[in-house]
Amino acid sequence: MIKGGKNVFMLYNPAIRSPPEHTVKRASKVLIERYYPKLTLDFETNKRLTSEIAEIQSKRLRNKIAGYTTHLMKRIQKGPVRGISFKLQEEERERKDQYVPEVSALDLSHTGGQLEVDAETADLVKTLGFKIPLQTVAISSQRGPRRFAKRN
Repeated sequence: MIKGGKNVFMLYNPAIRSPPEHTVKRASKVLIERYYPKLTLDFETNKRLTSEIAEIQSKRLRNKIAGYTTHLMKRIQKGPVRGISFKLQEEERERKDQYVPEVSALDLSHTGGQLEVDAETADLVKTLGFKIPLQTVAISSQRGPRRFAKRN
């Protein structure tokens, strides 16, 4: 149980089996959402913080929760993680949604008086009846080389 919160950790008998996976994952997500600024990428620090914040039945369950929390923190460093939202992540998302480029892609003064578009877009502009000077550019359909080897 997280102090001052609702029950997060289900009861289980550690002598019989390991803690339920969904219990560990749910507890880790709740910890990250509530205590993100205090958590780090270090397992030992997260383990200490987990035992201070939450009342956890066993050492094994505490270690699993701290380990999964550390794993999620590392994933969060790379980008947003599905199912976890906290203030910093929401502010980042809002900032990206509100982004306005300094120079418009449709500004003809920066492109030499013509817009560079592919043939399909040029046909669309003509059918819509816009009087925009266009320059048709050929687009290759070949992809670049793979960054990683394909698995078999």
